[in-house]
Amino acid sequence: MPLADARVALCGPASWNHLILLDRLPEPVPHMQFALGDLHTLGGTSAGKALHLADRGVDVALHALLGADDDGRRVAEALDAAGVRVEAYPSERTERHANLMTATGERVSLYLATPSAASVDTIDRIDDALAGADVAVVDLSEVGVAIVHRRLTGAAGVPIWTDLHDYDGTAEFHEPFLRAADVVFMNDDATDDPWALMQSCLDRGPRLAVCTRGAQGAVALAASGERATVAAVPVDVVDTNGAGDAFFAGFLAASLTGEGLDGCLAAGAHQAVVALSSEHLHPAVAAGGVTSALR
Repeated sequence: MPLADARVALCGPASWNHLILLDRLPEPVPHMQFALGDLHTLGGTSAGKALHLADRGVDVALHALLGADDDGRRVAEALDAAGVRVEAYPSERTERHANLMTATGERVSLYLATPSAASVDTIDRIDDALAGADVAVVDLSEVGVAIVHRRLTGAAGVPIWTDLHDYDGTAEFHEPFLRAADVVFMNDDATDDPWALMQSCLDRGPRLAVCTRGAQGAVALAASGERATVAAVPVDVVDTNGAGDAFFAGFLAASLTGEGLDGCLAAGAHQAVVALSSEHLHPAVAAGGVTSALR
């Protein structure tokens, strides 16, 4: 399928974040630290995926809860400037984080604000939009919970791809996403055996599981038993935020063109470099006018 003809609809978080770079993460005792730099910029796992899918030429729409506030305006403007179509749904406030980070990729995310509960009408509208796409990406969120529960109770729909992030194989919140998905992604932060973790996921329904491993690359396991691995592409890392979302987008875009498992992994690894080389989720965010204060 030509990428220009592939329609992907995403449902999940888009936020306005304050990134704070430290030489080390704070210890749990009263003390003072000096930041090496800081930056206010676009965040959210779904926003990151949308940016990188658009970069690959995919017809993508992001469905997100945004408040009628300054942060919501900033999120919408940053995505629009980067060429991402945003369908905003009402919320009392826009999601906002403060991320404490180190140069090696360690991170503590402090949730400063989360969206208010979506109405049934909003969930219906998002569900209808996802049904009109070729692939629905349903990220971890309260709206996502409602969407995947509908699928689990028998509602028809297009294939669901979902990102379980640092899933440990047992977290209750992730379970409905896992069982409703056609393809699942995760990282290896919570496991010493990614192959066993992926197999446990496949045992619950998906046809394919992918696990990113940072500097060790990524691995994939299909329900057919096919295995594949890819090495990380060498890069001078500027910031690790959004690298997993970029990998996801690169893999998905390649799959839409009919690439095999090895080719999809390679595409994901190369797209991750785009995020790793920028202090934003994607360089297009900076091109749209968000300025830097990290150093």
